[in-house]
Amino acid sequence: MMSVDNGLADLRSEIRAFYAGFGQPDLLMAAFRNAALYVPLTEDDRICTHVVGGVRWIGAFTGVEELAGWLAERGVRPDGEYRYHTLLGWRLADCDAGAEPVGVVVDAMSAAPMAFPPKIDDTELAVDGVR
Repeated sequence: MMSVDNGLADLRSEIRAFYAGFGQPDLLMAAFRNAALYVPLTEDDRICTHVVGGVRWIGAFTGVEELAGWLAERGVRPDGEYRYHTLLGWRLADCDAGAEPVGVVVDAMSAAPMAFPPKIDDTELAVDGVR
């Protein structure tokens, strides 16, 4: 059952446990999948993604303040309009089911960001038949 805060307290707790060295990957993933996260949108209402190191990433945030801080780093004025959707983590994780691998970074630019990398098939890593 999801907590009153849409699973965000559980996710924050699991991220803190990870950084403290006591994280449990299964609990962290479960908390991520159950959390209702703030996801920035482009002007045409698509999920905002960025390519870093050849991988497409979705930025997701545990609060409006974290989202606003990330947008401010990208030059959005504080009095500007913030376009976002609230999506459950499992929906974001399922974005990786497409043709292109997609990862999710929670609270990028914060003191404790957490990356959920895409699933990459070993055959995608093969170069000229070498593994």
